[in-house]
Amino acid sequence: MNFRNTRITQLLKIKYPILEGGMAWAGTSILAAAVSNAGGLGTIGSGSMDRQLLTQEIKKIKTMTDKPFAVNIMLLNPYAQELVETVIEEKVPCVVFGAGNPAKFLPLLKENNVISMAVVSSENLAVRLERAGIDAIIGEGMESGGHIGDVTTMVLIPKLMDCLSVPLVAAGGIADGRAMAACFALGAQGVQMGTRFLASKECQVHEEYKNKIIKAGIRDTVITGEKLGHSARVIRTKFAKRVCELELDCPDQAEEMLVGSLKRAVVNGDVEEGAFMAGQCIGLIEQVESVKDIIEKTVFHAEKIFCGGQEV
Repeated sequence: MNFRNTRITQLLKIKYPILEGGMAWAGTSILAAAVSNAGGLGTIGSGSMDRQLLTQEIKKIKTMTDKPFAVNIMLLNPYAQELVETVIEEKVPCVVFGAGNPAKFLPLLKENNVISMAVVSSENLAVRLERAGIDAIIGEGMESGGHIGDVTTMVLIPKLMDCLSVPLVAAGGIADGRAMAACFALGAQGVQMGTRFLASKECQVHEEYKNKIIKAGIRDTVITGEKLGHSARVIRTKFAKRVCELELDCPDQAEEMLVGSLKRAVVNGDVEEGAFMAGQCIGLIEQVESVKDIIEKTVFHAEKIFCGGQEV
């Protein structure tokens, strides 16, 4: 298996079929540039940015890399329309949509030679987006950190393979070459990693965030917001458990607690009022490494499994 020549590397013009997940607050231009320079596709997580903030991040990344990169746009963001316009104006090579149906934006992006991808958690939206002209689909299983669906990566990727003809990227629970090899065995042509890059030297999240990832086990995440209609996987803390307890009887209070909680975790490392979004793969991450080492080790181990049939 040649991981340097897949439909995803050809589409995105990158060396390795590894994408950085779009992480609000954590997915800065600095981290994205490091991923792109290491041969993957770095992604600026626009989160709740407006046009001005995103423009600043785009201009900043262009000073740090001449490689392709992407901007992640959450469709729940009230500035989504402006952000799409900004991506076009700034000639960003690729946009990755999340939290909704971006079909209305696809003709404009295609007209301006911007590659479009979307994160999905079911086959229904994926099929509609392929018909609408999406360039690639990212199937994200519920093992992932942040906002999630309710189907595992192991089930979702084969189902999407049965339904789609566009290139497919697997996401959710991927932290090393073993998971990458497994996803390619299921039919994916690329993988997306988010949590693994949080524990990288270039990531600017608070050190407490990185420490929690390194110390955690595979059962040390919980799902908040499930009863509120917007499930998100976070590291188990007293704050997260309190939110879960309040969701049923005091939903308004739980909602209020969640507002700004990701920023408090990323920027301040606030264990009392912060939501440390992370996937179940935290239990597989044992040290903070450079982005370059993470990507090269992941690809090397995946190739070793495929080519030599050896357990790594």
